Amino acid sequence: MPNPPDHGTAPPAAGREWWRDAVIYQVYVRSFADSDGDGEGDLRGVRSRLPELAALGVDAVWLTPFYVSPLADGGYDVADYRDVDPRFGTLADFDDLTQRAHELGLRIIIDVVPNHTSSAHAWFREAVAAAPGDPARSRYVFRTGRGPGGDRPPNNWRSIFGGPAWTRLKRPDGTPEEWYLHLFDPEQPDLDWTSPDVHAEFDDVLRFWLDRGVDGFRIDVAHGMVKDPALPDLPEGQKADLLDGSVELPYFDQDGVHDIYRRWNAIVASYPGDRALVAEAWVEDAPRVARYLRPDELHQAFNFQFLTAGWDPAVLRRVVDDSLAANGAVGAPTTWVLSNHDVTRHPTRFGAGERGLRRARAAALLALALPGSAYLYQGEELGLPEVTDLPEDALQDPTWERSGRTERGRDGCRVPLPWEGGEEPYGFGPPGTRPWLPMPPEWGRYSREAQRGDPDSTLALYTSALGHRRASIDPAAELAWIDAGAGVLAFTRGDGFACAVNLGGEPAELPAPLPAPRTRVLLASGPVREGAQALVLPADTAVWLVPGES
Repeated sequence: MPNPPDHGTAPPAAGREWWRDAVIYQVYVRSFADSDGDGEGDLRGVRSRLPELAALGVDAVWLTPFYVSPLADGGYDVADYRDVDPRFGTLADFDDLTQRAHELGLRIIIDVVPNHTSSAHAWFREAVAAAPGDPARSRYVFRTGRGPGGDRPPNNWRSIFGGPAWTRLKRPDGTPEEWYLHLFDPEQPDLDWTSPDVHAEFDDVLRFWLDRGVDGFRIDVAHGMVKDPALPDLPEGQKADLLDGSVELPYFDQDGVHDIYRRWNAIVASYPGDRALVAEAWVEDAPRVARYLRPDELHQAFNFQFLTAGWDPAVLRRVVDDSLAANGAVGAPTTWVLSNHDVTRHPTRFGAGERGLRRARAAALLALALPGSAYLYQGEELGLPEVTDLPEDALQDPTWERSGRTERGRDGCRVPLPWEGGEEPYGFGPPGTRPWLPMPPEWGRYSREAQRGDPDSTLALYTSALGHRRASIDPAAELAWIDAGAGVLAFTRGDGFACAVNLGGEPAELPAPLPAPRTRVLLASGPVREGAQALVLPADTAVWLVPGES
């Protein structure tokens, strides 16, 4: 393969590493923009819409997997880590996208999936063809079964997607033999990170994409990879759940993962431009997350405690305090995230309908006002809700089948984006395109085109918030809480900025939060009014304040 074109990296930030304060926009490639009308988003589609992300005001774009894959789990089942799946484009398309992003001042983060491969990966095909004990099997977790003839799985672990976490191989003549581990779908066999081959392979994969100009990696299941070598049974009745960091599991958050990340840190540090490593780590608490962010390991970790806190001022304040304290102790920034491709969109989580959207808009101003970095999931800037009524025959998430069709899975947050027009595909693809997931008939009112000229739209709110965030909030300013009464979270960031969010059910009068005779409203998520002596903040509303005359 010829050397990749040198696209460098996006322009460096002055003085601070860019990732400490960045707003990073997650693109779910399959659902973002379809350039060729096949119903699936692709890299050319992403490239064509990059100017709109730059206009929104984000600093970086995170691309979900676009690698060669059977798409048994939306691309998180990788068959070739060094190439683009033809349905998403080519390596040349990726290079063009990266170059265009850097021209626009946007950085590019891509997913790396190190816990498992696809069962279509050459390594796993080789392992299946080999005999038990062959070195080809040392790259995956193979074990003999328990009981007479090894008929029972090696332990009682359950798949995150439902059902057992073990599948038994059969020889071509039907003879059963060893079992292999898959914490997710059977088409996602877990790698064995005690194998030197696995370490060397991912060292090379990182370098391959760093050489192509990527600015960082989001690490899928970053708390996985290393398993307790004893493979102990789980306590009876304990449920395996990726999205529950409160339970200690023998296959998540093992100490050995930190050795892997020290090695990866050294690799990315050898490249210019402050390349970043970001952890998807569902672990027990803020101090456990902070262990991934020590100076010689990763640079950021998603703050899932914030995402799961709900609409509760006491819980949110505790999460903010705990996160800032734990990450500050290791010199790392804190991230704030409200939605992603694995969870119900937050307008729906916060109550759905108009109330859910009001809360979602307020939560956005809260997240963007906090110290650190923020992640936006595509479509949240449009106020998109979860699609809860997808036809059963359209569902593709493996959770649907693995749960015996009792859990609908994550397809509802992955419906393609509406860009313009009044009917499907709403600009997602050329006219006549049939999207891979059906788009609701009301999707047109959420489109960028419909919102662009409306100063009260969610798109306008996000665009204004990102602009004011950059202009009015000192990224180095620490948070100081203000006592604003029950149900209200209020704080300052230095002397020139304050944020207040009313999470209660009634309007609240705000105390003067800034050391100035008057304050003025810089931005609000909904209508606010001035009372005789104080600003009145309606329920489910957030406001940003700065010094100056109203």
